[in-house]
Amino acid sequence: MVRDGMNYREAVEAIKGAILQAQYAAAKSVNAQQLQLYFAVGGYLSHQSEIQAWGSGAIDTISEMLQKDLPGLRGFSGRNLRLMRTFYREWSPYLIPTPNLELANSELPNERTPIIWNLQLPNSSGCSFDDFFSIGFTHHRWIITHAKTLEERLFYVHKCAAEHLSVTALKRSIRADDFHRQGAAPNNFLSALSKSQQALRAIATFKDEYLLDFINVEELGVRDTEDVDERVLEQGIVQNIKQFIMTFGKGFSFVGNQFHLDAFGVDQYVDLLFFNRDLNCLVAVELKNGPFKTAYLGQLSGYLRVLDDFERREHENPSIGLVLCRDMNTAFVDYMIRDYTMPMGVATYKTSKDMSHELLDALPPIDALKALLEGDT
Repeated sequence: MVRDGMNYREAVEAIKGAILQAQYAAAKSVNAQQLQLYFAVGGYLSHQSEIQAWGSGAIDTISEMLQKDLPGLRGFSGRNLRLMRTFYREWSPYLIPTPNLELANSELPNERTPIIWNLQLPNSSGCSFDDFFSIGFTHHRWIITHAKTLEERLFYVHKCAAEHLSVTALKRSIRADDFHRQGAAPNNFLSALSKSQQALRAIATFKDEYLLDFINVEELGVRDTEDVDERVLEQGIVQNIKQFIMTFGKGFSFVGNQFHLDAFGVDQYVDLLFFNRDLNCLVAVELKNGPFKTAYLGQLSGYLRVLDDFERREHENPSIGLVLCRDMNTAFVDYMIRDYTMPMGVATYKTSKDMSHELLDALPPIDALKALLEGDT
């Protein structure tokens, strides 16, 4: 063991120097400095393990020695050091060090070589340098572990940065497969919205399926999913409205449930009414417990017309509607929705009762989900 310690002392000193330098600079830019440090350490470990043919216990030994040299040091366990190495290997084709910092030569930064990075990403990715360095290492760890393609990873990086997602919210987004479901809801936005950019934003906003895993029908006092009517579902959503908005995405504000519309003396009630800041419009959501029916589009179209004529303000865009139902035939919905001039989409939802045992086992316990209502989103 002593001889192993001698073999790894150079690595410990190099990493320790980088840690101390990064800690000094952290007051200026905590998250970016931390990520740059982890990338540098990961690169160093990657190159050294290849050059020196380290055994399987090398990184754990280095971690133990770091803990002894820097008592109280957190975040540099053997597991985390291996994650830093993975972080480097996964992103090194796209994160390019400046000429002053060449990790390939087995040197970590010192006071003469500041940690400065250039980020090269595809122009069409929508992910920027600031996006990448504004989210934490735990976010990055989940992204590189669960998203396998570059496009998918960049999607979640940008989503985390733009929507300020917590790690818990990121996990929900990945479980709901938001990357593949973005813009997939059957809709008539391109034909119903006169402004093309508004239509494209609307298409990107709504998914074809929403995972309402915070609603446990058993906790609502219902023995069977088939017994859940729209009002019971609405009750569960309103009680967990913060989670529902997180599921829907960025920019939604809750206006009310059973929102009263009074046109020509006829009382009507929208199940859930939101306002979306990015779309600058009211969003009416109709909840349906069963499969999609054509009549739902007619009902929602009428609500949208009243909203536009009696509730919409001059500076706001036309209201948008969404039918949220248990099941649908996508091709049939696409065909039927073309006949309507009011902008609408249709999506399905799942609650915890509907999900597989494998997915349910992967979810946080219900107490943890409830705690999110009072915690950080």
